[in-house]
Amino acid sequence: MKSSVDIQPEWTMLDQIPFSTFTKLSFSVPDQPEDLLVCGALEYYDRSFDRINPKNDRRLERFKSRNFFKVTTTDDPVIRRLANEDKATVFATDAILSALMCAPRSVYSWDIVIQKVGNKLFFDKRDGSQLDLLSVNETSQELLPEAKEDINSAHSLAIEATYINQNFSQQVLVRDGNKMAFEEPNPFASEGEEVASVAYRYRRWKLDDDMFLVARCEVHAVSDVKGQRSFFTLNALNEFDPKYTGVDWRQKLETQRGAVLATELKNNANKLAKWTAQALLASADMMKLGYVSRIHPRDHFNHTILSVVGYKPRDFAAQINLNTSNMWGIVKSIVDLCMKLNEGKYVLVKDPVKPQVRQCRRRSKFSRLQRRSPQRRLWMLLLRQRQMVMRVRLRRRQHQPPPLEGYLHCPFNCTG
Repeated sequence: MKSSVDIQPEWTMLDQIPFSTFTKLSFSVPDQPEDLLVCGALEYYDRSFDRINPKNDRRLERFKSRNFFKVTTTDDPVIRRLANEDKATVFATDAILSALMCAPRSVYSWDIVIQKVGNKLFFDKRDGSQLDLLSVNETSQELLPEAKEDINSAHSLAIEATYINQNFSQQVLVRDGNKMAFEEPNPFASEGEEVASVAYRYRRWKLDDDMFLVARCEVHAVSDVKGQRSFFTLNALNEFDPKYTGVDWRQKLETQRGAVLATELKNNANKLAKWTAQALLASADMMKLGYVSRIHPRDHFNHTILSVVGYKPRDFAAQINLNTSNMWGIVKSIVDLCMKLNEGKYVLVKDPVKPQVRQCRRRSKFSRLQRRSPQRRLWMLLLRQRQMVMRVRLRRRQHQPPPLEGYLHCPFNCTG
């Protein structure tokens, strides 16, 4: 198993933190964070999908024209604006926070870039980061094929799972053109661009008297039944070959759903915990989990939805032993550690073999800026990030395909 990022010889190793120390941490935050802003528009959940079963399944459709955005923290124009307005000292996204919060459950390597500018911390992901893909059978005892081109390798399954999740999240919507729009439009979409149903909640938590954290959190759909409005997150588990789990979903989902979920909790503990953490961060009222299977075990192009089940995030967190105080304890300890560092760029890397994370300092041109004032350095950092976003958009206009385009004859349309 290789590291998610090549640690360069010129990087300085600062610390190694074993996961055993994370499990003992605890920190409480207010149950209801402050919503600074909500952007985007949500489509309505189609409740007919709650009645799906293996005998009445639905073919998974492909949504080639809808764009999905995986934008890192410092590329987000709303976060740049909030940073300039000094709304917080720590900035991140729900995907990045959930990776930290659930780190003790992770097996595969991942990495997070940490930039300290003045008294502010920005938690980022790299372009093409492992955090953009969904692992499959990460915590299983059954080894997957090592050959990258094998359809059941960890890499191939991660791409397939991400593709399934994106399409599933759009198929279970009513799609009648009726949307719930928020105060600002999707901050990443160009005019006239067709985008996936998503609302971004920019939320603020108090970590200390003079320390606040702002994170962009996602919800994917809305439901309005008898005047009762609920916000949903939408995710899908995927079955690729029953021989790897010993549980055939088509036979067990109706009669032994508990056994199917128990197997998934064993094989995909980290993924399910991260989905739950993200739902909690967004204060979603319901997590909708789809069970999606290949039409045939050797056909990774075509899939069918066998079932959709809803869970309240807090109830599901209790079921999988995900402790919110421990989640925040991990984040608070990492933030406190990084606040003591000098200004610069750092990388937090999950060790590819050992249950630990390493903290490294990257040498970069950033050090040239250190003689300028903190506000000037922040402005320069955000300007560089803005220039990078413009280059990405220019490449898109020039019709250069995104990194994952062409897989399964269906572009991911992930913009990062």
